[in-house]
Amino acid sequence: MTPTPQTNNSTRTQNSTLTKTHLTTNHTTHQPSDESTVKLQSNAKPIIGIVGLGYVGLPLAVRFSKVYHTIGLDNNAKKIAELKVGHDSMREVTSEELAESNLEYTTDATKLRDADIIIVAVPTPVDDHNIPDLTPVIKATESVAKHCKSGVIIVFESTVYPGVTEDICAPLIEKASTTERPLKFNETFFLGYSPERVNPGDKEHTIERIIKIVSGSTPEVAQKLKEVYGSIVHAGIHVAPSIRVAEAAKVIENVQRDINIALVNELAMLFERLGINVHDVLAAAGTKWNFHNYTPGLVGGHCIGVDPYYLTYKAIEVNYHPNIILAGRRINDRMHSFYVKKVVQELNKKGIPTNNATIAILGLTFKENCSDARNSRTEHLIHELHNYGPRIVGIDPWLTASEISGFHAEPGTLSELSKLKPDAIIITVPHTEFTNIDLSQVPVIIDIKGRRSTAVIGKPKTQQRGH
Repeated sequence: MTPTPQTNNSTRTQNSTLTKTHLTTNHTTHQPSDESTVKLQSNAKPIIGIVGLGYVGLPLAVRFSKVYHTIGLDNNAKKIAELKVGHDSMREVTSEELAESNLEYTTDATKLRDADIIIVAVPTPVDDHNIPDLTPVIKATESVAKHCKSGVIIVFESTVYPGVTEDICAPLIEKASTTERPLKFNETFFLGYSPERVNPGDKEHTIERIIKIVSGSTPEVAQKLKEVYGSIVHAGIHVAPSIRVAEAAKVIENVQRDINIALVNELAMLFERLGINVHDVLAAAGTKWNFHNYTPGLVGGHCIGVDPYYLTYKAIEVNYHPNIILAGRRINDRMHSFYVKKVVQELNKKGIPTNNATIAILGLTFKENCSDARNSRTEHLIHELHNYGPRIVGIDPWLTASEISGFHAEPGTLSELSKLKPDAIIITVPHTEFTNIDLSQVPVIIDIKGRRSTAVIGKPKTQQRGH
């Protein structure tokens, strides 16, 4: 695996150590017993439990609650308290939707004893060395095992590498189950994998409008999950032939996007040297029917910037070096440096010393029109900019002042922008709120995704068909 910067972080190191004790897999094939179909719960109206009410779990739980009795479990007491009064701080579910749902919110894992199907939707990050950190999945799995009932179906939606569900989670459940209620895989509990396809901030591609992949540890489980998910997903259900296939399908969805974005990022750097606007090139090339349009930019977030490392970890485990995947990660992980150098160059051309400049960063979340700032590459951009000594002001209407301060930027607002009189503006993500602001008096504008014609880098995307 490509070396990455080393940092001292004792907590993450401990988590990595814990995770690695569970990462060795034996690649066993689990066969159901003859009694498995008898013990599988067959309730016409199953009770659903959702573990983790984040960007994936909350919209899913709200949707299920319209059809089934649904229990939403999260260990964040503040979040549960807010949801109970109809407030979603992530802004993924409206107050009206929360008021209309019949979702039962709780921090009490014992409530899972009532659930016939338990869906685990927790984060799967990487550690400081880009090694999969399965700690959230492991802890959630162990908690479920201590409280679930016999005959339960446990479904994982978190992105993992092939083999995690059956080779890591199944043994964990058996080990963590109580002596009074021992659990046996495919006899007294069953597994499924149905990868999430949530796109934070996207109000068009919602759960019911996206084809859902389901898989099960037995054909009966797969069929059951097809029926249950099919009751809330109108776009259709694809039944994968195995859990491993479903796991692999999920991870390559984001690997493919990562590689394609890395390509246009590399083109952006090349065409900058050639004096050609990359967005003009993409608009022209996009007129061909089979050209796939992607936009250059910072690649962060909980999916595209993380998931490829799950597959590369598994590839290296089986002695295969994934050249293209890692090359794409190298390009995207370093893209912030390109924009830092560009803004410094443009300030120098204007005769503005960088160490006396005020630079406003518009957009700190990892993508536009959402509050998700996890793994935002803007943090790395700001960190590198600090080496040149400017005053850095962060403006993001989707984040609080304290969240902006966490990026090591001075919090600012759009209403204060004209008084701020920045020497340079970097638009990292094009929130809708940035569309009509007047930047005519700003000497240097770096528009990373090319939405403004006055920018040094980027022009409006006139013929692009998608991102």
